Amino acid sequence: MLPALRIKDVERITLRVPFTERVQRWNALLVWQWQIVEVIIVTTDDGSVGYGETLPHYTWGKVSDAALERVRGCNPAALLGDDGLGSGLQMALYDVVGKALGVPVHRLFNLPQVREWCPIAWWNTKMGPEDLAGEAQDAVTQGYIYHKFKTRPWIDVYAQVEAISAVTPPHYRLDMDWNSMLLNVGTAAPVLQRLDQYERVSIYEGPILQRDVEGLRELRRKVAKPIALHFGQPPFHTAVRESVCDGFVIGGGVTSVLRQGQLAGEFEKPFWLQMVGVGLVTALSAHLGAVLPFAQWPTITCLNNYTDDLLVEPLTIRGGQLRVPEGPGLGVEVDEEALRKYVMEPPYRVPDERHILSVVWPGGRVVHFANMRDHCWPHFMAGNDPAQEPGVQLEIWNDDGTKDWADLNERVQQGPVRDQRR
Repeated sequence: MLPALRIKDVERITLRVPFTERVQRWNALLVWQWQIVEVIIVTTDDGSVGYGETLPHYTWGKVSDAALERVRGCNPAALLGDDGLGSGLQMALYDVVGKALGVPVHRLFNLPQVREWCPIAWWNTKMGPEDLAGEAQDAVTQGYIYHKFKTRPWIDVYAQVEAISAVTPPHYRLDMDWNSMLLNVGTAAPVLQRLDQYERVSIYEGPILQRDVEGLRELRRKVAKPIALHFGQPPFHTAVRESVCDGFVIGGGVTSVLRQGQLAGEFEKPFWLQMVGVGLVTALSAHLGAVLPFAQWPTITCLNNYTDDLLVEPLTIRGGQLRVPEGPGLGVEVDEEALRKYVMEPPYRVPDERHILSVVWPGGRVVHFANMRDHCWPHFMAGNDPAQEPGVQLEIWNDDGTKDWADLNERVQQGPVRDQRR
């Protein structure tokens, strides 16, 4: 009888992986810490090496030092499915067990493979129409036909859609995420009904508050395109019984994803997987999508935001579909040179950028904000200005060392500053 496989060593490496140039400017407004990527490396006594990855500032589960110590000396196969270990460590365990057994990760889920190619979307944060159109052109060049982006009260959504439509083929499809910022059915219905008329618009994610069951049910009756909600709010049984959405956004640990994905499938509700990260995360999403029949909507990993996927050979994306890796484990080879190139020292944070955000509406109305997270976002969630007005623009004024910038910055630190341009 062969001896049981044992974990010999566990290592944590923290990297700073740069964003692409166009993305950097906009990601700097809210998700600048996503450049920080944590890689977990698990080595077993037979010489197998598994890799996992997560964004420590945006993850369903951080990997604690205690978790790293707990797995040492254990049989990694006995730990599979333990979401409590955290994202990168759990991924590395699946990778190392698959390599030790000579099978791809999706075979470890004990479910039949239903597809060899999984739909995948290009992703962008809130972004001006011209830059968003540039992103769409890059997406088409790199094999994408699905594109998810953030829609916000401070950027004209109709201008965004029209700019993308002008530079993409008719089969290009847009998934649009409001994070509840259309607030209620009365505000949302006219916006979505107008967007229904655009050929490329495909899915509306979270247009209003997810706890508003009655409003979501009414909104779904008023619009033509599907509505997606994050799985769990309202509770799944309520969402299905009350017909509040057409499908779901599912993410989290492997066990959670498999459970939620199978439950959605029992009620024939499509969903997309949302597992944000670089190359390793994207590979894992493909293995999960390979065994979940209703993972029919394009997965989101944000891979396209980075200048480097940390892999020796890139994943294959063609016609909007991601090829499920066929090799053992995750089926990808980590670029060790990239790990050395991007390694960073503590503290593992990217310095905050200093800027003033100015939302400008037709007629010269302006509100200035100190930042997006603490000032701009809560201002609009409170309904203090229009949820979606044509012609609205966001201006970014980075700290240029001038007295004018310093004076306005001092004022906006106290709260939003309302103004009128002549």
